[in-house]
Amino acid sequence: MKNMKIVNTQEFDEITAKDGLVLVDFFADWCGPCKMLAPVLEEVAAKYEGKLDIVKVNVDQSQDLAQRYGVMSIPTLIAFKGGKAVKQSVGFQPKNMLENMIDGLL
Repeated sequence: MKNMKIVNTQEFDEITAKDGLVLVDFFADWCGPCKMLAPVLEEVAAKYEGKLDIVKVNVDQSQDLAQRYGVMSIPTLIAFKGGKAVKQSVGFQPKNMLENMIDGLL
């Protein structure tokens, strides 16, 4: 997780309010698909370094954020631009699908 940071509620609003693109991974430590997605996100973070920030929200520790964005299943990825949620995906996503989503938002 060298290119990604786990954020809490206080940090979340500040980070997602940036002008650039921020991808938020809502996850839990016990979630199998979340563990499968983690290395894919690492690769994506490295590829889009400087163009995209990826942060992680542990739904067990930040239940308020999960509720705020209606996260019912994990992993859930939500892309933010200028503080607004602009795209969401639920479940494991292969690298090419994530890259297509990101390319469409950059």
